[in-house]
Amino acid sequence: MIKDARKAALKIAVMYIITGAVWILISDKLSRILAQDKFELYIFFQQYKGWFFMLATGIILYGLVYRRAYYLLQSQDELSKKDYELLTSHEHYQSLFQHNPDAVFEISKEGQVLSTNPEGEKITGYSRLQLKGMKTSELIADDDQSLCHEHFRNVLKGKSAKYELKIVNQQGQVRLLRSSLLPIIVNGQVVGVFMIARDITNYRRDEELMIASEKMSVIGQLAAAVAHEVRNPLTSLKGFVQVMQATKQVEDRYLDIMMAEIDRINLISSEMLILGKKQHVAFEVTNLNEVLKQVLILMEAQANFNNISLVAHYDSKRDLYVMSDPNQLKQVFINIIKNSIEAIINQGEIIVTLAEEEGSAVIQFRDTGIGMSEERIEQVGTPFYSTKEAGTGLGLAVCFKIIERHQGQIEFESEKGKGTLVTVSMPLASE
Repeated sequence: MIKDARKAALKIAVMYIITGAVWILISDKLSRILAQDKFELYIFFQQYKGWFFMLATGIILYGLVYRRAYYLLQSQDELSKKDYELLTSHEHYQSLFQHNPDAVFEISKEGQVLSTNPEGEKITGYSRLQLKGMKTSELIADDDQSLCHEHFRNVLKGKSAKYELKIVNQQGQVRLLRSSLLPIIVNGQVVGVFMIARDITNYRRDEELMIASEKMSVIGQLAAAVAHEVRNPLTSLKGFVQVMQATKQVEDRYLDIMMAEIDRINLISSEMLILGKKQHVAFEVTNLNEVLKQVLILMEAQANFNNISLVAHYDSKRDLYVMSDPNQLKQVFINIIKNSIEAIINQGEIIVTLAEEEGSAVIQFRDTGIGMSEERIEQVGTPFYSTKEAGTGLGLAVCFKIIERHQGQIEFESEKGKGTLVTVSMPLASE
């Protein structure tokens, strides 16, 4: 900077000297020509040409200095304005960072924590100084390490990521976080990663309790119909046993029928036990065809009890697989079919269709029930909103929550007096 200033000053001085020399030469020659051997006139020109030069150069220097000073002051004002804007922007960023209700972590490309906000300290249990320089892998639970590393690598390529992960805080407690990873880009280059996280441990626990509670309610409502369905084969078994006691003969055809009835009782009771058993929520590749068949076996009892035919159509030429918790999917399908049964007066039909559409499994439940108005359809899935007098409205709210977890969606189409169509779609998984 000083070197450039010296060059500029030297340039101005040289230009001034050259201009002065040229002025002297030109003005001397011009004064001789104008004087034409008149010595007094020549002396007059020589006497005042210096003052004229000073006046002219003074005016020029004034203009140049004024212009330069004006630009300097303007640049200084703009610089001050930019400094103010930068300071304001920094304070806005700090306010967003410090007072954010979510935890915010600034992470280096190497995976080290550079800084965090008070919420980040609260979630992890570590102070800001303790977290600085700590590897994020030291906080993440072992079973989520590979998933987090994969997302982190993708973010370093300029992509954002949103997922759930478990961390272990300073007290050794496992906390579930819903997090987003965002690349920090400076001059077109990714220089780090922002992680924004919210602790959803308590929220998820309450959600699981609500799902479990609703599941037990569904099982209770199924019990009467299942008991009726089991009583029929028991009556047949008793009859055959009485016949064999009376005739003192054992016939193979009687034994075949008896074994078929026993298998049916066993199948129904097994499904009830599986549905009622408290299980750890774990996603796995699930055969959707098998899940639906098991649900239909369970619900056939209640459908028959209400004089309703339950029909299944499998439009896909192959079995469809999804990433799911099978027990939770059964809960959703049972709840939807149960609602359809309750919407049908006297007798009717429920058609269940499984099809494949553009990389998704689509399950449709069409009933011939009383239907719903558009106003009621808009409220479907809202907790504590129910169209039934004794309903809590939690059943479909739980269904929406479960399908949301499975990256799917539920849609309702209905018309009063013409029935309802419920469509559940979920992304297919590789077999």
